[in-house]
Amino acid sequence: MQEVKMTQEYMTEIADFIARYLSYMLGAGVHTSRVVRNSKRLGSALGVDVSIHTSQKTAMLTVSDSEGKLHDTKVIDIPAFPISFEWNADLSALSWAAHDENMSLEAIRHKFDELVSKPKMSPVFVLFMASLANASFCRLFGGDIWAMLITFTATMVGFFTRQHLTRKKVNHYIVFILSAFVASLCASTALALGIGTAEIALATSVLYLVPGVPLINGLIDITDGHIQIGISRLVNAFMLIICIAIGMSVTLMLVKDSLL
Repeated sequence: MQEVKMTQEYMTEIADFIARYLSYMLGAGVHTSRVVRNSKRLGSALGVDVSIHTSQKTAMLTVSDSEGKLHDTKVIDIPAFPISFEWNADLSALSWAAHDENMSLEAIRHKFDELVSKPKMSPVFVLFMASLANASFCRLFGGDIWAMLITFTATMVGFFTRQHLTRKKVNHYIVFILSAFVASLCASTALALGIGTAEIALATSVLYLVPGVPLINGLIDITDGHIQIGISRLVNAFMLIICIAIGMSVTLMLVKDSLL
């Protein structure tokens, strides 16, 4: 990379890009310590020091030159992207490429735009695979073939409900309640049909909603010293679990005569 003279304008460009990079990684569900490491690595590749403070909804970023004469601070909102392991891997690799290959800011920015604009996985494919996964869990927990088929169908209906409500930008807590209710209500047909493992079908029909990534990230953040955002993520995950329980409880109240 050709040596670039550090000016306030160039410093602002770097801050703008790292702020965008930071927001995409946090929004896609990457744990905080990894985001901080990658952002600092990008800053080092571009010749600046990076300081970051994060919370559940916002992040504050300060970049400065080695002499401390130039600096720029950004406060950014963290967007609510779907969990993306692909972005996690690709954007982490980008930070290493920028560091090892001495890439320019323009080259890094161009590669970043390529990575985040790649076509997303088909919603129909995700719907099918989530349904298949829940059916597999049903079998793993002892469900028979009929319970698996009902779990597959119930998950497909519930997951489709979640996708539709999410596109409509409905509050995500309400989305979880309604999705859990719809999936468990569909799975409760196993009770009416007298299937021996109906309870397993009912329990596994909502497993696609379990917020595993926020729970894991919350624990990782706390152990890494990012207490505030770690607790925020855990609280949010527990709220989602409560929403799942509420949705299932409504179904159980409707079909409780079959369960007693």
